[in-house]
Amino acid sequence: MTLNTATILNFKNIAEARLEFSPKLNCLIGNNGQGKTNVLDAVYYLSMCRSFASTADNSAVIRHGEPYMMLQGSYTRQDTPLEVSIALQRGKRKVVRRDGKEYQRLSQHIGLLPVVMVSPMDWDLVRGSGEERRRFMDLIISQNDSDYLEALIRYNKAVEQRNAMIKKEMRDPLLYETVEMEMARNAAFLHQRRSQWVEQFMPIFMYYYNAVAGEQETVSLHYKSHLNDGAMLDHLAATRERDMILGYTTRGVHRDDLELLLNHHPMRSTGSQGQCKTYTIALRLAQFDFLKANNPTVPILLLDDIFDKLDASRVERIVDVVSSDRFGQIFITDTNRTHLDEIVARHGGGHCLMHVENGAVTVMKGGEQS
Repeated sequence: MTLNTATILNFKNIAEARLEFSPKLNCLIGNNGQGKTNVLDAVYYLSMCRSFASTADNSAVIRHGEPYMMLQGSYTRQDTPLEVSIALQRGKRKVVRRDGKEYQRLSQHIGLLPVVMVSPMDWDLVRGSGEERRRFMDLIISQNDSDYLEALIRYNKAVEQRNAMIKKEMRDPLLYETVEMEMARNAAFLHQRRSQWVEQFMPIFMYYYNAVAGEQETVSLHYKSHLNDGAMLDHLAATRERDMILGYTTRGVHRDDLELLLNHHPMRSTGSQGQCKTYTIALRLAQFDFLKANNPTVPILLLDDIFDKLDASRVERIVDVVSSDRFGQIFITDTNRTHLDEIVARHGGGHCLMHVENGAVTVMKGGEQS
């Protein structure tokens, strides 16, 4: 799959950009804060119908002082042209269209255009709360499994219903049993799929970590869930009175976590900056391979500022990895051309080199598209 052209209007600091991309390698250069990441985020938004920054306020992606934003992308997917557009006005709902036809539900679009973004914000996967790691699991599995996404939506709605009942201090056991049955049915499905995913994902992740860090370190992932120790209904029955006191549902797959381990110790407490950066890059590259193996089309890979905080040996290995032919279309940002020129030289395919300044994107000399 390739993104051939994109039009960006009033998206973050980008007033207007009409861009044509290489089907191989696309490099964006510029100082920090100029809009390189915003170009990548626009590409991500076209696939996932949301910003990678995951802001709760949809209107935050609209350029300051403007009433709306719009993104349009022209793709080739399985040798077939495909057009996607997304429009958002302040105070109104998002409108997403595929080949001119509006989606009734945004979930229908997820997985059509798989994408993986490697970002400095991935630091939250290591240092952040379990919510960050649950979102990581959910986004990967959802892009390959529409049943999973539907079950996740149903489960979250049921949790909201139960929490609302708790806050209203409702005591009718029949009402709780009805909602809890819906929670339990979907929780069992989600737990099964997450367990299967971790088992498939682990060896891919370990391969990429060793490819970047060498083989002196041991990494692993451990899936933590209340359902590892009993059925959902049993947990809910056992904690209902406690939940009534606390005001929310304390047990369930909405509390799941993915423990990240380095040399059998928690990464968040033992890893250096370079090790944490390597860990998150390996997680995202493994995400790419997993999606590629389970999707009829090759994902787009977005690499944002991936060389920061890494020593020379790890930078060299990353250059080797991303220069290989296992990836499809790549977008990569950096503040100078040193690493980008090296990747272009090793990649050997067509490329486009762009400069970004104050939200304006221009093609640079020597950045031919092919």
